[in-house]
Amino acid sequence: MCGRIDIQPNNIKEAVKAGFGVDWNTKENRDLRPTQRVDALLSAPIGFVQTSLQWGIKPSWSKQLLINAQAETVATKQTFRDSFESRRCVIPCSGWYEWKIFEEDGQKQKFRFHAPDESPLFMAGIWFGESATPSQLVTLTTHPTTQCAQIHHRMPLLLQSAQVPCWLKDPPAALETLLRAPDLPLLLTPEEPPPIIQTSLF
Repeated sequence: MCGRIDIQPNNIKEAVKAGFGVDWNTKENRDLRPTQRVDALLSAPIGFVQTSLQWGIKPSWSKQLLINAQAETVATKQTFRDSFESRRCVIPCSGWYEWKIFEEDGQKQKFRFHAPDESPLFMAGIWFGESATPSQLVTLTTHPTTQCAQIHHRMPLLLQSAQVPCWLKDPPAALETLLRAPDLPLLLTPEEPPPIIQTSLF
C-alpha cells in the first residue's frame, strides 16, 4: 500500500499546466500522510480542475481509516464501485514512500519511489462527497512491477500523462487496461541508512 506521498510543487505545476491546462497551485509536502489534504485533478464540465481532498474515508462499518482501494476489485466492491463509476481523480505527485522490512531482525528501511528524471507521477484515485461535492479520496493500488516487488507487495496504480484524460472521463468499461501494473520506469532511492544487522559471534 502507499501511505506516504512526496509533493514537490515546481515540476508538478509545469507538467499539469502543459498537459491539462490547469494553473496548479500546491504546497510542498515531502511526507503527505492520510487524513491530510491532497490536491487532485478532476474532470468537470468546464474542463480539468484542481481540488483539495482529504486522504482517507471511514465508512460506518469500518473500524479504521481506508486510504486505498484495490484496482482488481474497485469496480465491484460496494464501498468503492459508485465512485469508480463516476467520481475518479488523479493525484499528481513527485513520488511515494515504502519501507522494506529486513527478515533478519524486523528492522525497516525507508525507500522513495520516483521517476528517474524527477518528472511527476500520476496516481489514480476515486473521490467521495455529498451532493456531488468532492471532499475525500482514496488512492488505488495494484500488483507491483518486478522492480517494486523488491520492497513491497503492492504499489500505487500509476497513469501515464496521456492516460489521465481517459481515466477521468472514459466509461468504466473502457478502463480495463489501465487497472494493471504500470509499465513505467522508477527509481527506488533509500531515504535513510540501512539498519545495522548484528551478526552472531557464536
